[in-house]
Amino acid sequence: MQVSALNVYPVKGARGVAMTRSPVELAGLTGDRRWMVVEPDGRFVTQRELPALALLEAVPDEDGLHLSFPASVASDGGERFVPVPDGDQRLAVRVWKDAVDAAAAGSEDDRALSRWLGRPLRLAHFDGQAQRGVSRDWLDRDAPVGFADGFPVLVATEASLRALNRTIVAGGTEAVPMNRFRPNVVIADTEAFEEDGWATIRVGDVVLDLVKPCARCTVTTVDQSGGVFDGPEPLASLTRLRMSGDRRAPGVLFGWNAVPRAPGEIAVGDGVEVLERREGGWPLRRPKAA
Repeated sequence: MQVSALNVYPVKGARGVAMTRSPVELAGLTGDRRWMVVEPDGRFVTQRELPALALLEAVPDEDGLHLSFPASVASDGGERFVPVPDGDQRLAVRVWKDAVDAAAAGSEDDRALSRWLGRPLRLAHFDGQAQRGVSRDWLDRDAPVGFADGFPVLVATEASLRALNRTIVAGGTEAVPMNRFRPNVVIADTEAFEEDGWATIRVGDVVLDLVKPCARCTVTTVDQSGGVFDGPEPLASLTRLRMSGDRRAPGVLFGWNAVPRAPGEIAVGDGVEVLERREGGWPLRRPKAA
């Protein structure tokens, strides 16, 4: 088994950036989901309610963030450099039930985003003063996380996507690409859904605990190249194949949320080793007979 792809998503919900290698911090791949688009009241915004967010390109560097949005979608779309905020101006934001004291981007940056995406928005940065932790319901130690939904790293496998796509295509619909699931680490040369039985893996020199399967939502039905909803797949097929049988993680499942044990680095081509296994995998609900 080996890593076939690495991705970071500098702005939560925006377009990902493919990497050949990446440092890994306790809070995830360096630069991953450290920025977030929010409503004026601080509530986080994702592709669930704003699918055009998929078209927002964000490329980080050490001084800030290079943003661009296609003029074909917004008449005044274009490019903008957003410097890392100094942190003097704070913004109270929410990710699900978590409140975070984040750094506020400049008002001109907020106005540019608002014009591009067609509604009042603000941009927040998870800086050194911001704090947020992984739920202790799933982990026996404290662990930091940025603006990701709940966990620092999302792992998926090529074989599981192929198995899902066989069902989708058999139903008369086009296969979906991996970017619908927005993983950080993609692993090749496994059996389909083999990851359900992994408790701990070593990827390069990073040890990851796979703590919770990822319940999927309508973001997976967004065409990431067009920024629009694109029918019921893959959720329709996942409902038949991958409905959780454990009430602690309800819904349809694809991929696993993971937490690093220590900092390190991961590169495409790195080997993957299973260190600990999960007895019995993860329970799935049997589909109802037609």
